[in-house]
Amino acid sequence: MSLLFPPVEIGSLRARNRLWVAPMCQYSSTGGMPNMWHLTHLSSFASGGAGLVMTEMTDVSRDGRITPGCAGLYKPEHAAAWKRVVDFVHTHSAAKIGIQLAHAGRKGSTERPWEGNGGVPPNKGGWQPVGPGNVPFNPSYPVPRALETSEIPGVVKAFKDATLRALQAGFDMVEVHAAHGYLIHQFLSPLTNTRTDQYGGSFDNRIRLCLEVVDAVRSVWPDRKPVWMRISATDWAEGGWDPEQTVALSRRVKDRGVDLIDITTAGVVAHQQIKAGPGFQVPFA
Repeated sequence: MSLLFPPVEIGSLRARNRLWVAPMCQYSSTGGMPNMWHLTHLSSFASGGAGLVMTEMTDVSRDGRITPGCAGLYKPEHAAAWKRVVDFVHTHSAAKIGIQLAHAGRKGSTERPWEGNGGVPPNKGGWQPVGPGNVPFNPSYPVPRALETSEIPGVVKAFKDATLRALQAGFDMVEVHAAHGYLIHQFLSPLTNTRTDQYGGSFDNRIRLCLEVVDAVRSVWPDRKPVWMRISATDWAEGGWDPEQTVALSRRVKDRGVDLIDITTAGVVAHQQIKAGPGFQVPFA
């Protein structure tokens, strides 16, 4: 039998097979609220036979969204809405369901893909994004505000609070999104993190936010329930994050309770040069 179809166990999660639906942004929320679109989208994969379905990138704060249409988990009402999705998946299929928690950082306050490729001004529901520095992702993106050192514990707490809400909603696992050029990745990469405080410079400083988020998530998530982390293994740009640093970080987060590393690549800088092709991500994994 193909290895795709036997069940697999990771902690308390027993997936009926290894066909897992990756997070796919839907840009279909209002005020971060998941709705019937999300229920239909995720439950269709679950009832169709997938072993695990993942929510889209779900943001831990209002200013952590990519677009005004992105889903969130920063209010109690969001947890209640996600619970309806989780309960439906659990009731109507044998699939498991996980949530990917994230903060977009400097890639926030942008238009939905089919509406354009620029920033959304405050008078149209946008906001000033934040990041490790004040350089935008590209000239069409909004200029971010550099996070003050004193603000970073608030970001970590937002991940912790969202994890508690994920537990209330009944999710089977959580994934920390540290890839694709979003906030945690922005701190990891020397191309985007030029800070001079304890969160910038050396490898240990650049991974500090990531480790603090993992510790915060694990502090409230049950031991037997798995925590995953998505990491971009390379920036595809000279002087950026690379596989050697990915391996070193993976060892650190394993010791802190991360059960699975979800490997992808790129996303942190617009001048990346990706050598794409069939299966090109597999060697990084």
